[in-house]
Amino acid sequence: MKTTVRGVVHGKTIELEQAPGLPDGQQVGVTIEPLPAAGSGPLPPGEGLQRAFGAWATDAEELDTFLQWNREQRKVGRRRLEE
Repeated sequence: MKTTVRGVVHGKTIELEQAPGLPDGQQVGVTIEPLPAAGSGPLPPGEGLQRAFGAWATDAEELDTFLQWNREQRKVGRRRLEE
């Protein structure tokens, strides 16, 4: 018999929303699958990138400046390859 029951993790304990219908002391196998938070779902187009880029999401010029600086720093101390 396989049953899916929702629950909430509290440290090493999982509090089930309803009784599993098994006798006390019954050994069981547990597969844990996180459920999406209430109200969550697919993000609107572009929102994922907005969250990933954080403060730079609306400041492309500053991001370009940083990336150029980063490229230059990678060249410092690098030996030139002979052709």
